[in-house]
Amino acid sequence: MSYEEILDTARERMEKALGHTQEQLRNIRTSRASSSLVDNIRVDYYGSPTPLNQLAQISIPEPRQIVIKPFDASALDEIGKAVMKSDLGISPENDGKVIRLNMPPLSGEQRKKYAARAKEISEEGRVAMRNIRRDANKESDALTKQSKLTEDDNRSLHDEIQEVLKEMEKKVSEIQEKKTTEILEV
Repeated sequence: MSYEEILDTARERMEKALGHTQEQLRNIRTSRASSSLVDNIRVDYYGSPTPLNQLAQISIPEPRQIVIKPFDASALDEIGKAVMKSDLGISPENDGKVIRLNMPPLSGEQRKKYAARAKEISEEGRVAMRNIRRDANKESDALTKQSKLTEDDNRSLHDEIQEVLKEMEKKVSEIQEKKTTEILEV
């Protein structure tokens, strides 16, 4: 590996960790309805677990309501069961054509719990990025030992990797702050 390859690989892996953290945060419930809350729910559709967004049209007609309209009406009951099993804590209302999920307002205690979960997920993302930095620095040190990198290049690569880490951690903090604000707003 070369100087540039190590740096590019570290950046790429950190961006993937950032994307994963964003995805995890998207699944945390807020006071507002969001289709991303139900996107990852798997429905037993003819024996295979299928993502809900592939079986139904998901819409948000009101700020606190999600409407799920299946493409195949026979899947309505299975979708209802999958929503009940999910960790959303919302009872689906099935009217025979669509399923409505009315989002109850979050209590103060729930808000704190979800905000703490957002912080936890963000910290997991930061830890993953720091591990990526550690791995990249190890690769850099190994190249230096093999005399494929000079000491100065090794030091500057470590500095550049640190800069990438700072940039990514800043993005995680911004995303966490935005999500926490959404969770805590009444």
